[in-house]
Amino acid sequence: MAKPRPRLEKPTLDEYLDKVTLAEQATQHVLKPWAGVGLGLLFLIVSMIFAAAYVSEQPGYLIIIAAAAIAGYMAMNIGANDVTNNVGAAVGSRAMTMTAALVIAAIFEVTGAVFAGGRVVSTIEAGIVDAAQMPAGPPFVWVMMAALMSAAVWINIATWSGAPISTTHSIVGSILGAGVAAAGFSAVHWASLAGITASWMVSPILGGGIAALLLAFIKTFIIYREDKIDAAIFWTPVLIATMTGAFAAYLAVIGLEKVVDVSLVNGILIGLAVFILTIAAARPWIVRQAQGLDNRNQSLRKLFRMPLILSAALLSFAHGANDVSNAVGPLSAIVATVNGASLYKTAEVPLWVMLIGAFGISCGLLLFGPKLIRVVGEEITKLNPMRAYCVALATAITVILATSLGLPVSTTHTAVGAVFGIGFFREWFTRNSKRRLEYVRQKTGHMDFERRVAHSPEELHRRRLVRRSHFMTIVAAWIITVPFSALLSAVVYSILAALFI
Repeated sequence: MAKPRPRLEKPTLDEYLDKVTLAEQATQHVLKPWAGVGLGLLFLIVSMIFAAAYVSEQPGYLIIIAAAAIAGYMAMNIGANDVTNNVGAAVGSRAMTMTAALVIAAIFEVTGAVFAGGRVVSTIEAGIVDAAQMPAGPPFVWVMMAALMSAAVWINIATWSGAPISTTHSIVGSILGAGVAAAGFSAVHWASLAGITASWMVSPILGGGIAALLLAFIKTFIIYREDKIDAAIFWTPVLIATMTGAFAAYLAVIGLEKVVDVSLVNGILIGLAVFILTIAAARPWIVRQAQGLDNRNQSLRKLFRMPLILSAALLSFAHGANDVSNAVGPLSAIVATVNGASLYKTAEVPLWVMLIGAFGISCGLLLFGPKLIRVVGEEITKLNPMRAYCVALATAITVILATSLGLPVSTTHTAVGAVFGIGFFREWFTRNSKRRLEYVRQKTGHMDFERRVAHSPEELHRRRLVRRSHFMTIVAAWIITVPFSALLSAVVYSILAALFI
């Protein structure tokens, strides 16, 4: 005789609530990525409404409104990709939280763009194509539209792939491609393009080399001293003053160039003055911070936290002042052309155009920035406040040095190159430092450790401190940025020309 089936107990209220909570968590996990997309679309709609309020009575206002949406999309992509280099190292070193980094960067990006951003932007970005050979009127408007669309799409693809790229190179490549499609190869200024190509190699190598030298200096004169705290009290004010002096010169010569014209010599003098004042102000502060600290490396990180926060804010301000033109430059050129301005003249950037660029960058940073912040700050190599400080300082020094040599420079390439420089230097130092090898011998008891590291492929691979997959992905993205964005822009322009011209 079959046994009766056991009676199932009625689920309790707690069990029902647990199921509901689990379902809510699953729904939030699935919908979270789409929330950013929805808010981004909302910003684009607001940008169109904002533009319509200013140009609804002008001829060709529909084109301007459409261009405003595309420029807003471009600005969001700049914020999601480019701004992350300013705060990635600070977040990766735990000097500040992700939330604090996003808020600081967003505030200073908007401030830099609105108050120090380009009030005057050339209608032909970076002189890549000859204005004399460009078609005037509607064809030129579609050149700028194609450039904006193509650059924004490529930056979006790079961000999705986890590759920080130069947004300046993206817009330059896009204008190059659309310009060639509209006026032919004879319109290209190949000398300007060659200078940009040179910056692909110069920026990351120079940034990485300077960052490695700075880390070697810190290891030699602070970390490996018997009294680390006394060494830090002496050298940290000098390092902080070097950072503030470099940033002062950077902002004077480059960051504020659209507001006030400061020569390179005067910018260097301003930097030296700030350097001296900072040493006088920083030394008492460092002495107070160092009181009661133990004589170990962990204590040194406390002294570099505030300089890192300051560097993130200053880099964000400088970025907002300069790279906002990558979004608003083509838009202002479209507005000027629709209003009948000549291609040979510069276009005054209306305030409403600048606001779309400024808030678009911050919107993209807040919604989509954390992904690349983690890549730059955590996934390429391990950073602590001292290493992150070397990245920030190397970025500022490299930009100043490249400017003095007349070389076009990418802040993105410089900052990411500095992170790679730190990682590769640590790999070399780990394998070749006699002090470290002796320490490992004492810990492991292997007297042949140096020979084992030098001749064992498995040990060499295990001790790699830079993720090669990120290195190859980022370098590949850098190499194809200009040609891919140029090809995409040429195709987009050809389609737009066939439809509307």
